[in-house]
Amino acid sequence: MKVLYFAWLRQRTGVGEEEVAVPAGVDDVSGLVEHLRTLSDGHAAAFADLNAIKVAVDQEFAPFDASIAGAREVAFFPPVTGG
Repeated sequence: MKVLYFAWLRQRTGVGEEEVAVPAGVDDVSGLVEHLRTLSDGHAAAFADLNAIKVAVDQEFAPFDASIAGAREVAFFPPVTGG
């Protein structure tokens, strides 16, 4: 699965995107985040505060309990503000 990181998430993980082998039993965004936290100290730092992160599954906004079954892409980014 392709995982994308934007803004400070990209800075903390050190990558803008990566292919991630999703472990068996991981079936939602929260489970994916738990797995991603184990990849590096930077990943753990990026996902330290989930309240500061938004997620999209296959380019659709989604909650952290959203299924990733069959998903091709998950993106993580800070909340967007406009003005």
